[in-house]
Amino acid sequence: MTLWGGKASTDPGMLAFSAGNEYLLDQRLVPYDCDGSLAHVRTLEKAGLLTADEAQALIRGLERIKELHRRGEFHIRPEQEDCHTAIEEWLTANVGPAGAKIHVGRSRNDQVLTALRLFEKAELARVRQALCRFRDALLESIARQGHIPMPGYTHMQRAMPTTAGTWLGAFVEAAADDLELLQATAALIDQSPLGTGAGYGVPVFSLDRNGAAECLGFARVQQNPLYAQLSRGKFEGAIVNVLSQIMLVLNRLASDLLLYSTREFGFVTLPESFTMGSSIMPQKKNPDVLELVRGKYHVVLAAEFEIKRMIGNLTSGYQRDLGLTKEPLFRALDTTLESLEIMSRVAAAFEIDAAACAAAMTREIYATEEAYRLVQQGVPFREAHRMIRERYTAENRDAHHFR
Repeated sequence: MTLWGGKASTDPGMLAFSAGNEYLLDQRLVPYDCDGSLAHVRTLEKAGLLTADEAQALIRGLERIKELHRRGEFHIRPEQEDCHTAIEEWLTANVGPAGAKIHVGRSRNDQVLTALRLFEKAELARVRQALCRFRDALLESIARQGHIPMPGYTHMQRAMPTTAGTWLGAFVEAAADDLELLQATAALIDQSPLGTGAGYGVPVFSLDRNGAAECLGFARVQQNPLYAQLSRGKFEGAIVNVLSQIMLVLNRLASDLLLYSTREFGFVTLPESFTMGSSIMPQKKNPDVLELVRGKYHVVLAAEFEIKRMIGNLTSGYQRDLGLTKEPLFRALDTTLESLEIMSRVAAAFEIDAAACAAAMTREIYATEEAYRLVQQGVPFREAHRMIRERYTAENRDAHHFR
């Protein structure tokens, strides 16, 4: 039995298509939907819509579902469509008539928003922890080998001298900025939609939305009930935007490491256990994990565009299309967390070859320094620039002639 009652005339194929893989995705939301229902039960009891005994029975039932979920024993059947139906059916079967009262004062619309919001808050906290581990792994690498001189590049050509600490420190600062973006995004979504119903509030009954928000640990409530619906997809797009920023940092570090670990550069060595072999070339040690991280940035970026394009051109109010934003959100979160874990391990383990870096510190990368020495002697900078450029041009011409 669906929460919307179902119709005998509804084609089974239409039902299956409408449900899609929602029942599989919602397995992750079960504990969060239970938490939202726990707060709602207390609100209903306070409003006199549940007796104390009914409320306690429902609370015990919801805690039992959470325990079953932790043990992998609570499953959503395809015909149930989502976690909301599965939970309500279990409560009705195991708690009794009180289970049929739990949905008063809410819609699946604010119910899924609440579960998603709680899930997102928890996931962003996990991303923050993973990003901190990545940053700390980089800092440990800098402490160990940041003193090593190496060439810096512009236009993929040797440009000026730098150090491994400056190179890796750039990613540390990028991670610090992304931590601020995470904090801002977490603050944005920290709003309770519970009690907004289908987007137009709850008629007849006066429910304590502030109390429910406080019970769930939200900083505030979403006051405008219609905006609660308009924020679906908008908030998810903001979350995946910060994930794509994090993945961009991982992408660029992976790209650097791929280049620097080639035999032609030889600046960096990955542990052999972090590389893969070739089915045809026995000598190969391929950095597959770095290539995958580099590519997974585009997976997350695609998820961001998928969400933002999905919500574009929708009129105000709930639209079924909004349900399609759930899967790319989950995909982006999983990909980012997995990539951060891998790159934290890589950052802690790769070795910088000081000799290879020193061999690449050829004389021309000190050209700017030489020009500035002339400036110190009173030569105008443009003249100094010309003099050094002509000197290196002549040297390169002579070197080419004698080869």
